[in-house]
Formats: sequence, structure tokens, C-alpha cells
Amino acid sequence: MTEDDLNPLPEQTRDIGDELRKHEVRTALLDLLAEVGTVTATEAAARLGYSSGLCSFHLRQLARHGYIEEAPHHGGRARPWRLRQRNLTAGAPAEEGFGDLARGLEDESWQRWLAQRDRAPAEWRHEEAFSAVAYLTPEEMTRVADAIRRALAPYQDREQRPLARPEGARPVALITRLFPLLPQE
Repeated sequence: MTEDDLNPLPEQTRDIGDELRKHEVRTALLDLLAEVGTVTATEAAARLGYSSGLCSFHLRQLARHGYIEEAPHHGGRARPWRLRQRNLTAGAPAEEGFGDLARGLEDESWQRWLAQRDRAPAEWRHEEAFSAVAYLTPEEMTRVADAIRRALAPYQDREQRPLARPEGARPVALITRLFPLLPQE
């Protein structure tokens, strides 16, 4: 018996991006990994209220499909997991499946924020959202993306090092998409 036999899916829902977006446990695990950096099945179970066996199964499924990977550790039985490390250098192609998943989770998180922002503490009840159209060359577009990455770099280690977070820091979605606008046909 394989893991797929334990978790059969109808043929029409076998697309992993759709499956992950619709699966409560896997979505919760991905959100938790995005928040804390690394987690074991036992830690995930304690934080999310599921059994460690269920968390372990779904962590392995996420790894099997390339969304997470084992984090470096120093032996022992503990098996920490992290989001799969992606090459974020300029011009590096993003894995298409992960990109679709990330966009779906971003959109879902945005809709949840809009529906529930009145529940947030007063100092957090705003967002900084903006969009712009700029006429750029491909090289300029790359330079703008690099400037955004450099602006965020001082805060990146806080995901992996919770003790580096200042008091009151919370996870904030930072979404940037730079792409050329194609003429309408």
C-alpha cells in the first residue's frame, strides 16, 4: 500500500496546485512554514491541533511534490522541514507549479485580510497597497526587481531566526510582480 492509496483523489483533482489550495492541513502547514521557517511534524501538530502522524504524512506529501524539503539538522529522530529553497537571483525561472500555488495562497491571504481586518489590532488595520505602470527596458525591469530585493534583504533573516524579530513584528505579505503588459488583441 502506498501513500496515494491512503489518500486517494478523484482523477479530476489530481492537479497538485488545486489539491494543495483546497486541502486544509497542507495549507495550514505551508502557512506555518512561511511563518516560522522550519518545523517538525510534532511541532506542527502542537501548533495546529492535528496529530503528529497526520502532519508527518502531509509534510512528506508536500516534499514529494517539491513544495518543501528537509531542513539541515544534526542527527537524531527529529526531522525538520522548510519551504523549498528557490533561486531568487535575477532572471532565474521560478518553478511554474510553485508559482501558481504561491499566487493562489497570496490571493487567498489577501481575501482573508479584507474580510477580517476589522479584527486586527488598531495599529495593524491598514495595508500599504499600490500599483504602477512604468515604461522600462528589460534591463531596467531587472534593476527595479533587484532594488526591491535589496530593500527587503535586511528583514529576510527574521523568517529563519525568530529571535531576530523585534517585539510586535508580525508576518506581512510582500508581493511584487513585474511583468510586461502585452497589447490586447
